[in-house]
Amino acid sequence: VAAKTEKKRSLLASRTLSPRRHADPDAAGDDPTPVDDAAALAAAVRSGALRPLARLLRQVDDDDPRAGPVVDLLWRHGGRASVVGVTGPPGAGKSTLVSALVQVWRQRQLRVAVLAVDPSSPFTGGALLGDRVRMMAHAEDPDVYVRSLATRGALGGLAPNTLDQVAVLDAAGFDVVLVETVGVGQDEVDIVQAAHTTVVVAVPGLGDAVQAMKAGVLEIADVFVVNKADRPGAAETAADLRRLGRLAPRADGWRVPVLSTVASRGQGAEEVVDAVDRHRAAHTPDRGAARARFAVIQAARRRHDAQVAAWLRSDAGRSALVAVEARSCSPGQVADALTDAKATNELP
Repeated sequence: VAAKTEKKRSLLASRTLSPRRHADPDAAGDDPTPVDDAAALAAAVRSGALRPLARLLRQVDDDDPRAGPVVDLLWRHGGRASVVGVTGPPGAGKSTLVSALVQVWRQRQLRVAVLAVDPSSPFTGGALLGDRVRMMAHAEDPDVYVRSLATRGALGGLAPNTLDQVAVLDAAGFDVVLVETVGVGQDEVDIVQAAHTTVVVAVPGLGDAVQAMKAGVLEIADVFVVNKADRPGAAETAADLRRLGRLAPRADGWRVPVLSTVASRGQGAEEVVDAVDRHRAAHTPDRGAARARFAVIQAARRRHDAQVAAWLRSDAGRSALVAVEARSCSPGQVADALTDAKATNELP
């Protein structure tokens, strides 16, 4: 048993990727794809080869400038995967539920990728990668791909480059891309703009449903799941959520289902997958436009942030920081100067 467990750990480590501080076995080795040939790397990713896929995902995660042209090429070949977000408070059993959902989709002969977002260390930028441990049941399945991401201080429950990684996995031929957010509080709701369907997980015992998640998280749910439904209070939590749904009907007409699961035993996972499929079939143009708008805003924000960071490292930037510290000018004045410089293409 110990040998089998160790084998699974080894396989999982070789097939899943981690942020900067961890070795990346898939990104090295005998991958013959030219490092700087964007078209060749894009073609290799679309062919389903794991090593080029792993290398590109690492480049995206590291903000490697070589990744941008490849992602641009792959974007045109995506749009087929169902992107499912799974969010909820810490301790709700999101990772265990994700593992159960993966099992159902695999039984339906679909290829599944998982992006599991973990809180990052404020010192190293790496993540604990605890979500992998709960998905070891899929370690030997070649049609399941699991990657852990670190938030690196980003708010909203997602990692900074999540959307680009989703686009890469979509173009690589995965039928379902699951994005499990970091445990969210009251307003970390970016996932609703990144996914076709958002599953919000609640558990009994966390207090009143409204207080536990507040309006921000409650309003983003396309499917509610009361996990750990074998615990006392599960029926009351489900009833609370149904009442909230009746009090705040959706403008698009979708009636948010409230489902109960015991993810550790796989109970209720089939019903959740069926609800996700029904919601995707009812996908509206407005939701698609919102996802496109969010993707553009995120891409522009990352590029702007990178330009500002580079400028702050320049002599002019360091002088501006000294002036702000000395109170001879305000941060707002420096920001205005940066905006003017960007408009005239004077930023590095």
